[in-house]
Parts: sequence; C-alpha cells; structure tokens
Amino acid sequence: MSAGTWDTVADVLASVCMLAGAFLAFAAGVGILRFPDLLSRMHAGTKPQTLGLVLVLVGLALRLRSGGAVWALVLVVLFQMLTAPVAAHMVGRAGYRTGKVRTDLLVVDELTRDQADANASRDAAAAGGATNAVTAAENLDPRSREPHGGEPELYGMEPHRGERHRAEPPRAEPSRAEQDGAERPAER
Repeated sequence: MSAGTWDTVADVLASVCMLAGAFLAFAAGVGILRFPDLLSRMHAGTKPQTLGLVLVLVGLALRLRSGGAVWALVLVVLFQMLTAPVAAHMVGRAGYRTGKVRTDLLVVDELTRDQADANASRDAAAAGGATNAVTAAENLDPRSREPHGGEPELYGMEPHRGERHRAEPPRAEPSRAEQDGAERPAER
C-alpha cells in the first residue's frame, strides 16, 4: 500500500472515531437531562462521556500523526480515566449522604451500613468507650440516615424520595392551662 492509501485509511478511521465519540458525548448529555435520579445521571455523565472523549482523542491522534501531539493526547486520556471515576464516586457519596439519592430505586444499599459504622465509631470516640457498630447499623433508620431517635441530617427533607416539602416546626409542649382547656368543653 502506498503512503496516500495509509493516509486515507487513517483519515477514515479518525472520522469514524470522532463521530462515535461525539455520539457518545451527545448520548451522555441526553441521559443527564432525561434520567430521573442522581445516580442514573452520574452514570450517564461519566461512562459514555469518558469513552466518547477517548474516541475523539484517538481520532484526533490519527488525524494529526505528530509525536508531540499524540503524547499530549495520551496524557489527557490517562488523566481523564483516572479522575472521572473518582469524581463520580465522590459526588455519588455526597449525594447519598445529603439525601439526594432515591433509595427506593436501589437494588443494594451498601452505604447505609457504612454510614452506621461511621456514626457508631464517631459516637464511641466522643463517649470514650467502645460500642457495637453492628447493633448501630441494625438500628439505622433509612429514612433519617441516623440511628433511631435521631434527627434527619436535613430538616425538612425526605432523603428516601429526594423531594423537598414544607417541614412543620417542632411542637412545644402544651402549657398546663392549654391542657386544662382541652379537657373541658368550651362554654357558650
């Protein structure tokens, strides 16, 4: 094959890679807009987008064919592959802890036990004694993300649904006069 034929094949492959990468990036954008919850949106934003960027950069490397540019593109691919999964993991964990994840859509919820263990360890360190982290994990209320009897992390938020609602303020204990008035029927 002549040099012109190799150039043509490389250009066609570059075009195919760039178009496939652009399609994956477009699909990632559509997924971010259309998926219902945080974890699905993160999946749509990281998985196809990362592969899409790799395909675009491979196509660019095939088109440019210069040593310095190709090595720079290899570095970009490596850094993207190292940072995108870690960033998605951290955003997902933060979203879970703040109650933005719909736990009714989860098949397996491993973070509930992890969070209970962390809370039990923190409480044990604060109390200066040992505690049973397994017992704390079993007593964890998934709606409040705190052991039974604790307040939810975000007042006025239903963490399991990810929907805000108007929270009622804490009720004060009724006074003795109010209790007496409630016991007697009102006089006319």
